Amino acid sequence: MEGGAIICHDDKIKKRIDYLKNFGFADEVTVVQPGINAKMNEMQAALGLLQLKEIDQNIAKRQEVADLYREKLQHVKGIRFLIDIKGTKHNYSYFPVFVDQEKYGKSRDELYGELKENNIFGRRYFYPLISTFPIYRGLDSAKSTNLAVAEKIAEQVICLPDYPDLALDDVKKICDIIIGMDPKKVG
Repeated sequence: MEGGAIICHDDKIKKRIDYLKNFGFADEVTVVQPGINAKMNEMQAALGLLQLKEIDQNIAKRQEVADLYREKLQHVKGIRFLIDIKGTKHNYSYFPVFVDQEKYGKSRDELYGELKENNIFGRRYFYPLISTFPIYRGLDSAKSTNLAVAEKIAEQVICLPDYPDLALDDVKKICDIIIGMDPKKVG
């Protein structure tokens, strides 16, 4: 289940968002633009409201996880990660790392497999690119020459586990595997 909330301080944009999330309907019979069904059901709304009660604590816990990943992985050749943007409040919902195979000595997929062997489930993000799907493959816009950056990112990104209840000792073990230490000898 995925979801979210949109907060908007502009009435014109809010109206457009409302159309988008409700199949483009302006009223019961008038469709003014293409749209999708992006409404939550009651159960999703109730769960979302419950999550809001602990949002600040959960973000703080995720930030702790992200900070520890950064501390432990900052000197690993071929592994890079995003840095917080000053003046921006982050939610730390993902911790993506970029694996440069030449510098790291392993591909992102090799690291993904190694983590998986140790019951650590990262996520290859932006993978596969939709340009590789049969329905899009023949489009000019899907040609590799038009998507060099997207293809590189799709081959390099893995999101490491990041959730509020992730123990910091587990984060250290994940980092030890990435660093190249034998997980059976760690901890």
